Amino acid sequence: MIELEGVPELIDPVMVAAFEGWNDAGDAASTAVAHLDREWKGEVFAALDAEDYYDFQVNRPTVWLDNGVRKITWPTTRLSVVRVGGDKPRDLVLVRGIEPSMRWRSFCNELLGFAHELGVEMVVVLGALLGDTPHTRPVPVSGVTSDPDLARTMDLEETRYEGPTGIVGILQEACTHAGVPAVSLWAAVPHYVSQPPNPKATLALLNRLEDLLGLRIPLGELPEDARAWQVGVDQLAAEDSEVAEYVQTLEEARDTAELPEASGEAIAREFERYLRRRDPGPGQPPGGHATESGDATYLRDTSSGRTRPPRPVRPESDPDRPGPVRPPSGGADGRDDDGGADNDRPGDGAPDDDGPDDSPSSQD
Repeated sequence: MIELEGVPELIDPVMVAAFEGWNDAGDAASTAVAHLDREWKGEVFAALDAEDYYDFQVNRPTVWLDNGVRKITWPTTRLSVVRVGGDKPRDLVLVRGIEPSMRWRSFCNELLGFAHELGVEMVVVLGALLGDTPHTRPVPVSGVTSDPDLARTMDLEETRYEGPTGIVGILQEACTHAGVPAVSLWAAVPHYVSQPPNPKATLALLNRLEDLLGLRIPLGELPEDARAWQVGVDQLAAEDSEVAEYVQTLEEARDTAELPEASGEAIAREFERYLRRRDPGPGQPPGGHATESGDATYLRDTSSGRTRPPRPVRPESDPDRPGPVRPPSGGADGRDDDGGADNDRPGDGAPDDDGPDDSPSSQD
């Protein structure tokens, strides 16, 4: 049953979703939605029943103390609403949770039920994959859709991916069959530094979302966090000649592939983003800070928190999981065993669903 009591009429709503797990390399996508929820003070209005979609031996509940009283937090997916102010206010419906363990069709149908009841005009799903991309270059972000008309009007790639997929791919296809415009944005995370968080990839996803929706998103400390993350990885890579040589190889390949674009649309997009941030518009301070809606009567979501990203640790300091900086053994195929999205196809680091057929920097 869908309960939407207390939710005001929304203005031009867009649903933005991300799911922890296979589609979320470096936690980049789920952190991006958490950032939107935190900066725009999202109010939770619904949560899916955890019993219906999650295997608690895979995603275990957590116990915590609240003034001496033991409480349990169950793994689930929550929906919140934020109102973005400015000349043309609009609402975002944020969907944040964990990739479900079972009943994916019912899961997507329930989310589409919310979208229908709220009058959602478009669904944007964020994802992150592990790929052969250097940490020293801008994070590639691919925008893909199954709708040919949407691909043409919004300058997106029409997906041609075939292979294993995750909940991002299933949700996008469910939207397409239901007649709801849907887009997936994929950030490529360097496979040799896959340990979360990755604020640089999160920042890239938010910048692309800005371009897609025509919004100005308050970035807070994310740019500073992204610079600190890169400096930390630079220092660790410089201490290992094998890693440094591998990164240089990736840099050369990336620069060669993107050379024709360096003086065209890429520069134009960056200049347009700069102008938007410099001119915030009436009633909105620099950085796109949102105005809060005074008529929202939702429950407050206290499940999200934010910590500054730790400086990457040396591989030998954590024997229980792969170290953050490590070159491939036997080829640069971007494969890993930590649940990233690079398991879809051997050898090319493609996303687990609707990503481009090749790499993020060389789409069909």
